[in-house]
Amino acid sequence: MLAIAGLHASYGKIEALKGVDLDIKHGEIVALIGANGAGKSTLMMTIFGKPRARSGLITYDGTDITDLPTHEIARMRIAQSPEGRRIFPRMSVAENLQMGADVNESSPAERAISLDKVLTLFPRLKERMTQRGGTLSGGEQQMLAIGRALMSRPRLLLLDEPSLGLAPLIAKQIFDAIRVLNKQDGLTVLIVEQNANHALRLAHRGYVMVNGLITLSGSGAELLKAPEIRSAYLEGGRHG
Repeated sequence: MLAIAGLHASYGKIEALKGVDLDIKHGEIVALIGANGAGKSTLMMTIFGKPRARSGLITYDGTDITDLPTHEIARMRIAQSPEGRRIFPRMSVAENLQMGADVNESSPAERAISLDKVLTLFPRLKERMTQRGGTLSGGEQQMLAIGRALMSRPRLLLLDEPSLGLAPLIAKQIFDAIRVLNKQDGLTVLIVEQNANHALRLAHRGYVMVNGLITLSGSGAELLKAPEIRSAYLEGGRHG
């Protein structure tokens, strides 16, 4: 579904991605783990067109999307729930969700179906539809950010640090929701996650990024057992 080859990206003179190769098959959950500053979020944003790739290739269902603007990438039914959530704090929950639906030209019936799915997945949002996004708890804001992304009816969902700063019980609800979306709807997911243990248990496959390069890949189970992963990301605590 998504194939990345030799991807380079920079912030000014700082090279953040140094030749990344990664692929995601339809229906997979793929986890990307690594320390803070490894380039994980940059990869997610480069897939979405900001920053632009300096060189390399990104293809989606066989189509080259490397140089497409962000709004065109979104219309191809790729959605992103970014690090930090970035909801619209002064808008209501309902208005935030509507913004997600506006990305693609959905019919009223399609929007109603999407909304019902989001509120079934995150019933807490149903209780707060008229509440301003900025007044929600951190967990509720994360649910809203994911719900907003889902309103565009994506085939590929990019999740950047969905459990960051959340209590363990709320983080579990987020991971359970991702699992449901994948199993019931066949949604393909690329997840960057600072909780490597949860991410690799959730994922079919995983990649490890170090200093802008993929250094290791394998099934989630394989990576959980790898001594270098256990020492760097599991036994030593949580890494971003």
